[in-house]
Amino acid sequence: MKFFRWLTGSAAGLMLVSCVTINIYFPAAAAEKAADRIIEDVWGPASTQSKDEAAPEEQSSIKVNEAQNIAISVLNWLVSPASAEVNLNVSSPAINAIQDKMKSRHASLKPHYASGAVGLTANGLVTVRDAKAIALKDRNKVKALVADENKDRNALYAEIARANGHPEWKADIQSTFARRWVSNAAGGWWYQSGGAWKQK
Repeated sequence: MKFFRWLTGSAAGLMLVSCVTINIYFPAAAAEKAADRIIEDVWGPASTQSKDEAAPEEQSSIKVNEAQNIAISVLNWLVSPASAEVNLNVSSPAINAIQDKMKSRHASLKPHYASGAVGLTANGLVTVRDAKAIALKDRNKVKALVADENKDRNALYAEIARANGHPEWKADIQSTFARRWVSNAAGGWWYQSGGAWKQK
């Protein structure tokens, strides 16, 4: 009888913990929308493309995220939510300041994306991909632009996670942005995929 009570109590406790932890998840769909808004603001609408034009690997990524969101919705329907749906806050003074710096830097980086000198990395950063495509006198300047861009991108990912009260989301936010930078890149720009460079 004591074992039965212990088993029932343990099961009830496990269900209670499950109810709480199910709803503390990374809001992937909200993160993608937030990333797209920030990228469009930084790069401008001329550099971005519609989702219909996304690369095939990006479209499969979108399908995986849609499946995850459906699974989470089913779980939320089966188990009453412990909290409201999470919205991603991407508007704070710190985030806006980082975004403004990236936006003003983009005019200097854009020709180097177009020439293939600078490419988008698989981890949501940028790198000098082909130094030979940069005039010798400009190489140090471009390297400094890339270093500043990466510093701000890392700060942006961390600040979005912090602003939402979940610093542990930084890696998920960075991964989401990595996919969305590529998806929103203009034709002809270079990006890393599967350890290799590809051109849109």
